[in-house]
This record gives sequence, structure tokens and C-alpha cells, in this order.
Amino acid sequence: MSSVLDFTAPEHGRTPVLVEVPHAGLSIPEPLKQEILASEDTRKRDADLYVDELFTYAPEVGAALLAARVSRYVVDLNRAPDDVELGALEDPASGRVGQPRGVVWRVTTDGRPVLRTPLDATALGQRIALYHSPYHARLREELELTRERFGYAILLAGHSMPSAVRRGARDIERRADIVPGSLGGTSCDPRIVELVDQHFRAAGLSVRHDDPYRGGFATAHYGRPAQKQHAIQIEINRALYMDELSCVRKTDNFARLQQLLKELVARLGQLEL
Repeated sequence: MSSVLDFTAPEHGRTPVLVEVPHAGLSIPEPLKQEILASEDTRKRDADLYVDELFTYAPEVGAALLAARVSRYVVDLNRAPDDVELGALEDPASGRVGQPRGVVWRVTTDGRPVLRTPLDATALGQRIALYHSPYHARLREELELTRERFGYAILLAGHSMPSAVRRGARDIERRADIVPGSLGGTSCDPRIVELVDQHFRAAGLSVRHDDPYRGGFATAHYGRPAQKQHAIQIEINRALYMDELSCVRKTDNFARLQQLLKELVARLGQLEL
């Protein structure tokens, strides 16, 4: 077991599916605890909490499962290694103007500081080398092995999202139950998008494609349908399986969603692309 990631190989009957969960981890390595201000409660709210557990049965139906252990406050594994916002750096000339949550988060989603002080180039490089690079090296390795064996690979990136977003002072807009992200259908074969859509709709869940999440670094970087490498991101509405304030699982809902995701992974593994 790595300090960076957990990898679970398929139990039997391997399929071309690889599930990756980059944001469920909460761990802050000891050397970084003085650099990161956020409390455990804040880390939980900004994590894709329990998504690794939601996909825990994927290896039973032939898929490999890769999940990060470190918090996204250490590095955001769904960002490019050079996606560094200038405010996060001691020398802003080496960053760029952009959102404050690149590969290193400067602030939480509710605006609280994550970094005690901006990082120098050495500290940033160490985070990339120790946490970002090993995760993506293993992801690339597994995708390459899968393509060699089957002729194609399907990457399913598992994420979660807050159930609602505020629009203006009073209006609150509830998000769909499931948001598949495929960069407008360009990161994978259309049959994958259709299967995902129908699977969740048949279970009575609402589905909205690419809104508000089209896919992140993994979807864009690894989704190469022309090269027989397909990637789709699935955002799961947190209200389906947990209380968003207390972060407590909704036990019955959690088990039903685990089963639904197990069935999805099994169906994806049966596709012939």
C-alpha cells in the first residue's frame, strides 16, 4: 500500500475498465501539516468523500480501482502539474492568472486559506514529484496495460459534487443527480456516454451532461478515442448518499448507490469498442 494511492486489482475476469477516484483522500503527510491550514472538517467538505467506497465493488466485476489517499489540499490530482495559480507561489511570475484552485489550492471552496504561506519553487516541485507524479504514473501504466491486453481501455473518473449551487442572494439551484462529463462527447466513444445516461435514468435518477462539470485534467489528458483510450467523468450528487452538513452516510441510499455503480462498471466492461 502506497502513502499516495490505493490500487485494487480485479478479483477475476478482468475487463477493459479502470476506475480512478482522485479526490476522496483526506491524508496530509506529516511534512506538510505546518503548511496547510484547513481543518479536517473543511477537508471533508472539499473532498469527494466516500466516492472510493461507492466504487468498492468495481474489482468484483473485473475493473481495476485506483484511489488517492492524499487530500486535494496537498495536490489536486485532477489538474495539470503546471496549472499553478500565481497567488499560490512565492514568485508569482512563475504562475498564471486563474482560479485559486489549481494543482495546489490557495483557498477552500468557501474562501478560507489553505496555504499558510505561498510556496517556493522547491516546495511546489516536491509536491508534484512526491504525490502528483506517482499517481499519474500508475494511472498511465494501468491504461497502457489495459490497451495492450484488450485493444482499448475505458477510464471512469469518479467524483462527487455539492447538491446545489446558489444563484444570486436567494435562489438555490439543485444540481442533477448525476453529471457525466465527456468534454462535449469528445473524450470517449458515444456508446459509453449513452450507456451511462441510460443506466442512471433507468434507476430513476436525473442526468445532465457536462453541466456544470465537463471533465477535468484526467478526462482531457487520457481521453483519446482515436487511440482506443476512452475517458468519462461521473459527478455524483452528494445528497444521494450522505448528509452534506454532518458528512454522515445515508446507509440505505449508500448501499443502493454502491450496487448501481457496480452494475454500471460491469456493463461498461461488457462493451466491445
